[in-house]
Amino acid sequence: MADPKGFLTTPRETPKTRPVPLRLLDWNEVYEDFASNKLEKQAGRCMDCGIPFCHQGCPLGNLIPEWNTLVWGDDWRDAIERLHATNNFPEFTGTLCPAPCETACVLGINDDPVTIKRVEISIVDRAWEEGWITPQPPVTRTGKKVAVVGSGPSGLAAAQQLTRAGHDVVVFERADAIGGLLRYGIPEFKMEKRRLDRRLDQMRAEGTEFRTGVNVGVDITAEQLKSDYDAVVLAGGATAWRDLPVTGRETTGVYQAMEFLPLANRVAAGTLEETPISAEGKHVVVIGGGDTGADCVGTSHRQGALSVTQLEIMPRPPESRSDAHPWPTYPMIFRVSSAHEEGGERLYSVSTQEFLADEDGNLRALRLVEVRNEGGKFVEVEGTERELPAQLVLLAMGFVGPQREGLLESLGVELDARGNVARDSDFRTSVDNVFVAGDMGRGQSLIVWAIAEGRSAAAGVDAYLTGRDVLPAPIAPTDRPIA
Repeated sequence: MADPKGFLTTPRETPKTRPVPLRLLDWNEVYEDFASNKLEKQAGRCMDCGIPFCHQGCPLGNLIPEWNTLVWGDDWRDAIERLHATNNFPEFTGTLCPAPCETACVLGINDDPVTIKRVEISIVDRAWEEGWITPQPPVTRTGKKVAVVGSGPSGLAAAQQLTRAGHDVVVFERADAIGGLLRYGIPEFKMEKRRLDRRLDQMRAEGTEFRTGVNVGVDITAEQLKSDYDAVVLAGGATAWRDLPVTGRETTGVYQAMEFLPLANRVAAGTLEETPISAEGKHVVVIGGGDTGADCVGTSHRQGALSVTQLEIMPRPPESRSDAHPWPTYPMIFRVSSAHEEGGERLYSVSTQEFLADEDGNLRALRLVEVRNEGGKFVEVEGTERELPAQLVLLAMGFVGPQREGLLESLGVELDARGNVARDSDFRTSVDNVFVAGDMGRGQSLIVWAIAEGRSAAAGVDAYLTGRDVLPAPIAPTDRPIA
């Protein structure tokens, strides 16, 4: 283990965030630097448990006690090797993952858990700074061609694994830049795009080819894809968003989160001068209490909103674990993100009844009502209706599955009961040489699951093409996390 008494003598400590008035002036990540000597002490809190439940909490099976011990011993180079053994992109998970590993930490039973996520991002940042992360091109080529459709975390993980295994891999992306939600869905203040770009440079140097602006199923037919490539990996995500079909939905000023966030990201990146959907000078209401909603909150603050209110139909979660979520499961508790620290109001147990327009047809307010849960059904509380001023409403209520029109329909892949692409234990769909990974097969989920599924699907593809068993497969499609 690391420090035998670390968990007894060292309290949990995480980096401070930059002052709110300062960070609202830019789009940079919100956390200040964390000294390496402090980080090593935090890693020393790891108890190297006989049964490390953090492994089970992490879909990637990250070797957390091992790299905690290496960091505590100032052996950072070996630490990145252990981290990369299970995770292609620790800088993505280290910034964006909600860390189910930490809620499964044994120390967390009766104390604050180890700062696993902070150790992870610190390892990979140090490795980039030291020049330890370099391209790993394949030694030999198989001559097999693989198409990966979608360039989010699952597609990138599958592509990198398959390229390193010696296959000729082409990644297709219908947007004008590679990255999927990492590029245009995640705000810069949560993960700066330099982290993505340097990984893409590494992948290009390894031999992965990227083609942007290609809508597979339209620009390239399904038949062309199947005939031109020995295998296909579908990694297009769950892009069919959940809507709110109430009166006034068509009012100007009501938008989906994924209509709003990509434009803001383009402005932050300098590729768009001004966004046509801006929160500046407006009362903003975000409907949906999840991570996407928080992204809308933080983005609205930076655009200069007059006020920001976030609505959630569910009751306010408890401050600590309830009996319904015992350790080591991922608990539903009240969480405050960096975006929430920056201001705004959060309303729980409310439902939107109607969007109200002014004389010009522009949004002026919404009508909401309090609700209570009765037997799994939300019932309106009589006499609690009220109007909430709003000139911009952002719908962040999650996604209902993959887009079926176009590629999926033309391929003829079977869907499961939830409307996702069905797959077997090797991540293969009902179409022989077509595989699926990430949200397109799993449904909306976490980035750590996307990377784990991309790695597992790559193992399935490689075995299908070569009969080998050389790539690791962290999970099977039927796996269920403790988180």
